[in-house]
Amino acid sequence: MSRTKQSGTLVRDFETLARSDGAIVGGKNSSLGEMITALSGQGIPVPRGFATTSNAYWKYVDANDIRGKMTALVADWQLGKSGLAETGQAVRKLFLYGTWPADVLTAIRDSYYELSVKAGCRDPSVAVRSSATAEDLPDASFAGQQDSYLNISGFDDLLNACRRCYASLFTDRALSYRQAKGFDHTSIALSIGIQLMVRSDIGGSGVMFSIDTESGFDKVVLINAAWGLGENVVQGTVNPDEYQVFKPLLSNPKLVPILEKKPGDKDIKMVYGDRHATTRNVPTSKAERATFVLNDEEIIQLARWAATIETHYGCPMDMEWAKDGLTGRLFIVQARPETVHSRRSATQFKTYRVNHKGRVLATGLSIGDSAITGRLCLISSPKDMDKFVDNSILVTTATDPDWVPLMKRAAAIISDHGGRTSHAAIVSRELGIPAIVGTGTGTYHLHSGQDVTVSCAEGDKGFVYEGISDISTEVVDLKHLPQVHTKVMLNLANPEAAYRWWRLPADGIGLARMEFVVTNAIQVHPMALVHPERIKDEAVRLEIAAIASAYNHKPDYFVDKLAHGLAALCATFYPKPTVIRMSDFKTNEYAGLIGGSDFEPKEENPMLGFRGASRYYSPNYEEGFALECRAVKRLREEIGLTNAIVMIPFCRRVSEAKKVLEVMAKNGLKRGENGLQVYVMCEIPSNVILAAEFTEYFDGFSIGSNDLTQLTLGVDRDSGELADLFDEQDEAVKRMISQVISTAREKNSKIGICGQAPSDHPEFAQFLVNAGIDSISVSPDSFVQVKNNVVAAEKSRVCE
Repeated sequence: MSRTKQSGTLVRDFETLARSDGAIVGGKNSSLGEMITALSGQGIPVPRGFATTSNAYWKYVDANDIRGKMTALVADWQLGKSGLAETGQAVRKLFLYGTWPADVLTAIRDSYYELSVKAGCRDPSVAVRSSATAEDLPDASFAGQQDSYLNISGFDDLLNACRRCYASLFTDRALSYRQAKGFDHTSIALSIGIQLMVRSDIGGSGVMFSIDTESGFDKVVLINAAWGLGENVVQGTVNPDEYQVFKPLLSNPKLVPILEKKPGDKDIKMVYGDRHATTRNVPTSKAERATFVLNDEEIIQLARWAATIETHYGCPMDMEWAKDGLTGRLFIVQARPETVHSRRSATQFKTYRVNHKGRVLATGLSIGDSAITGRLCLISSPKDMDKFVDNSILVTTATDPDWVPLMKRAAAIISDHGGRTSHAAIVSRELGIPAIVGTGTGTYHLHSGQDVTVSCAEGDKGFVYEGISDISTEVVDLKHLPQVHTKVMLNLANPEAAYRWWRLPADGIGLARMEFVVTNAIQVHPMALVHPERIKDEAVRLEIAAIASAYNHKPDYFVDKLAHGLAALCATFYPKPTVIRMSDFKTNEYAGLIGGSDFEPKEENPMLGFRGASRYYSPNYEEGFALECRAVKRLREEIGLTNAIVMIPFCRRVSEAKKVLEVMAKNGLKRGENGLQVYVMCEIPSNVILAAEFTEYFDGFSIGSNDLTQLTLGVDRDSGELADLFDEQDEAVKRMISQVISTAREKNSKIGICGQAPSDHPEFAQFLVNAGIDSISVSPDSFVQVKNNVVAAEKSRVCE
């Protein structure tokens, strides 16, 4: 056999591999070859390298007489004659003290030399990664089960790293994982990938998914980023930046479809080590902690690559990337199929609701979408796993692959550190258990033996509540939901929870409440950002300066945060419409924002006071409304979500409509331009009485049944004393609604309703359908019920 042919059975350059070679070089290495051979022409850069084959592994095993000993050791463990740790250590020693067969050694040496020629230097620094031949199957991911070694330089060090990779096939975590999945321990081989290092130690790195990792929303790319080498992001020992990009708009070079940018604390970074260790962690600087790892152009570039890779593989993908700090170039260093949401049913939709919540003890990023109650068990190291009580809720600082045997015994997981692509997050998803990562202080505030409720059912933010709450669940088979003529839309406010509803066959979002984004994501009164000099309390001025410290021009903070918050809502059902109601705070609510008390009057009855349209053209708020307009303009024209419709609340007079449209146009939002539609809330009797006149200024109406009921019946909707009189189904209210629907239809104007009544009363849905309403917008948990009510109403209407 020629040397070249013999070498090819032992070592393969990445350039010669395809994803069909998984049995030879494992899922990780075959995927690297696939990207180099199939996608390099599409501009996706992958660092070059080579892989040892399964044949090389078996040659090493047989040359060192390992096969029989390994089989016997594993058999004794499976029969209960020895423990897991004892077995793993014994098998690993067989590999660590083995010698290399001459032909395998020569093949690795020759390939390493050829790689040094490509790198243009002697003894280039490489990453040495394990790739099991059963890795990344549709129903199991072996990622993280075996070891990887970074910054390996020199042939002798390379051989030692390869031995350690072979040995890592029999770590406690790998043995435990294969046993649970039913794989034969002695029939799985290991391939080793040797890949040129990207100098991300002086740049940045991270992980990205071509879907949202929690909801499975398939129209976004999720990117996590931290300074230095990527192990800290993968293992969850650092809280990374998080970026979300909207895939459907990536093909338009004029747009920047970034839906969200969340800074992480990034308090440490992994860099090259010295002769004592190949890598080490060091603290990041204040400047690094305050700065995003990637700029917008780099975020978009990575997202485009993720979309290209996903299209090529035909399934959602989990990828790792690195940025070279010397050249500024980005690279894809790994890619594998995503193994959690790809196995989920697209039609089964299960929701959880936590009732009677206790005090909030900790918060972090929610992993999964379920909720659970249980008792906490705080464990600081996997060495103490014998102290863990099965089916408890694990609390720890962070996890790595050594924690897997313990994690499998947990009912839920809470960690101080980690992002959505951390080890704790990935393993929790695969195990199907809820987790809250990145709490920051969970191990400080929580203690073993404490009864809590862990809720991941409230959006991106996860909550640990004190005590045992009542948790209700509902399972809906979406494929059996019928089609209806009347559109059924959703009322949504929280961008962090929007994606969990994407599978619902809703006709869009009928009411997106801007004030929720302002309260939760911005927190600062817009006028306080425009005129900080008017704030009397210096402490408040300093607080605002700190909150908006990343922005040289403080009003930009409001615009940026609002635009991105609204973007997540608009993206969820794109290209279906999202109706964004401009701010509808009352003065007492505005005053509650940071800095707000210096800009708001004190009113006896804020419900009927300085709110809605009257604020937008007032000298006291017009500059704040300008920021709202700028945010919507960015949302539509820079991010590209032109499905956003603007809605004006509490517009008392037709003359106000004209003034508001003039102010909007002055701030770049001109009705009809770039397809912009403007709706008005119908919540005041004048809106009904003068509906025909209002249609000259607005493209549609949305009936706010709460305020319309209040103002028709003269009943304060917040009054407990008058609660019995507040009835949205009162005949006077229904006549108002019928009248405005009739006028809207005469004028070919859209009309819907976004109040609570259709969710609570099936007969009210029947009334609305009979009246000819175009759409009904309801809370997500009422969607299925209202949809069925509308079906019954439409059938009844046909029969009549």
